[in-house]
Amino acid sequence: MPRSDKQFVELAAPGVRALQPYQPGKPVAELEREFGIRHAIKLASNENPFGPSPQALAAGSAAMQGIARYPEGSGHALVARLARLHDVAPGNITLGNGSNDVLDLVARVFLTPEHEAVYSQFAFAVYPISVQAAGGVARVAAAHDGSRGPAYGHDLAAMHALVNARTRVIFIANPNNPTGTWLPAAELEDFIASLPDHVLVVVDEAYFEYVETPDYPDTSRWLDRYPNLIVTRTFSKAYGLAGLRVGYALSHPAVAGLLNRVRQPFNVNMIAQAAALAALDDTQHLQDCVRRNRAGMQQLVAGFTAQRLPYIESAGNFVAIDVGRPGPEVYQALLQEGVIVRPVANYTMPNHLRVTVGSTAENTRFLAALEKVLS
Repeated sequence: MPRSDKQFVELAAPGVRALQPYQPGKPVAELEREFGIRHAIKLASNENPFGPSPQALAAGSAAMQGIARYPEGSGHALVARLARLHDVAPGNITLGNGSNDVLDLVARVFLTPEHEAVYSQFAFAVYPISVQAAGGVARVAAAHDGSRGPAYGHDLAAMHALVNARTRVIFIANPNNPTGTWLPAAELEDFIASLPDHVLVVVDEAYFEYVETPDYPDTSRWLDRYPNLIVTRTFSKAYGLAGLRVGYALSHPAVAGLLNRVRQPFNVNMIAQAAALAALDDTQHLQDCVRRNRAGMQQLVAGFTAQRLPYIESAGNFVAIDVGRPGPEVYQALLQEGVIVRPVANYTMPNHLRVTVGSTAENTRFLAALEKVLS
């Protein structure tokens, strides 16, 4: 007897039944097919518009010769290089298929229907997805309203108030996506130091390399002081390797050991491992990308100011703007102009769009298109 869709849903784990899939930024090829547009630009997914290091491209290309074999499951060479970078032992590191992978591993390892996770309003969409899929209970703290801290930013006091005996994980993105807000070193460390031992705190530093604010912390340097700290990083943003999907977590060896128990075999492919290893050595390319991102951010902010559009000050490679009307409508109008940005109504920011910092030409085209559709 044929089963209905509802019957299949009822077979799923409870945490999965009400989940909606993560919606990535619209691909350029898809937009061009749908609208018959050529030369569209994408400023939707916080990718590096300047691409990866030439050394990374060469290393990845060379690794292609070996793809008939499985990659080294331990990622030995990449793990050893990361250990030197962060001055930790290899046993502190867990590789992931992008940092999303290690965030999901944390939820799978430490959350059950009897346990809770805390994160902020406007936090990265992967946190609620991973928590719910693992069967955990989500506790969402209201973000700052601007009266005591930066509007849309994490309110650590509100987050701390939600911690109880059932809390197992706290997720903090620093800088946060999609708001671009960040936490200074002293405030964040005081918060971590105040947590009970049974609570693990994940500091998601996907945009770490872009941040140039003096009081921004490198929390990987705190691992010795706080064994309940997990720090995640990625090669998808400043390193320009989003298409290869490689990230990692830094944590206490016992925590890393638990994460590695459930990590899928060969979760980081050999091309990604080789490219990431080479990218770490090309510090000049990374510095150039950060410099160009700074100039691009200044260009966008000047454009928003000229158009009298409020924006949230950002420490990443993206910025959220208030377009003063439903963001999805403006997003659709921009698609007609061949420009892809990101509506963030699903983050309860209905009038905002998140825009990735692009090249000078891309930023110019976006600002012109935005002015056109808003007029």
